[in-house]
Amino acid sequence: MDLDQPQAAATGRAPRSTDAVYARLKQQILDNRYPPGAQILESEIAAELNASRTPVREAFVRLQQEGLLEIVPRHGVRISALSPDDMREIYEVLMSLEPTAVELLAARRPGRAELESLIASCDAMEAALEGEPDLQAWANADEAFHLSLAKLCGNRRLAAMIMQVWDQAHRARMFTLSLRPLPVQSTAEHRAVLEAILAGDVERAREIYHAHRKRGGRELTAIIERHGIQRL
Repeated sequence: MDLDQPQAAATGRAPRSTDAVYARLKQQILDNRYPPGAQILESEIAAELNASRTPVREAFVRLQQEGLLEIVPRHGVRISALSPDDMREIYEVLMSLEPTAVELLAARRPGRAELESLIASCDAMEAALEGEPDLQAWANADEAFHLSLAKLCGNRRLAAMIMQVWDQAHRARMFTLSLRPLPVQSTAEHRAVLEAILAGDVERAREIYHAHRKRGGRELTAIIERHGIQRL
């Protein structure tokens, strides 16, 4: 019997590919299904995800490259934790990369049709704050805005770098969501960036976005420090 074959053979279900294992495991990490500092074994993931060990091993390598976990030889993997210093570094990187993406997008002078995903995200953020605020819906729309912006910038390498760093900060944003002020100002800043892009005003779009990201990073790190959070 081949020990590296999935247990699915006995159930008749098709084994999962590396891409499927990677996507599922990554989402579980981002959703805190595996919290920071948790240590998990290759065999456990293989059994849970109905996969052989080979795609699990390959997924581990990809996720380690993205900073979401650390491979511990003979002991599986340890889910990466973020410190307040890590969050400062992440936002410094985002302040460098994302305004460039905004500048590239605005310089192309895209029409409303091309920016439909950004428009829909702004509409959703505003709707989430009407009446009884729905912070989870707001956070989903906020994330959709930033990831759409990266994808629309026209530079695939830049977009990939932004999305990798954004993933690393996902858990911290979700953890502190209820601790932050109601994101009225952030929502208005998103709309202002969108309007500047639609107007083809490159400098204004970049300037607003840089200020938005700087304020957001300062606000998040202040919350982490104020509540004495040492690991996210």
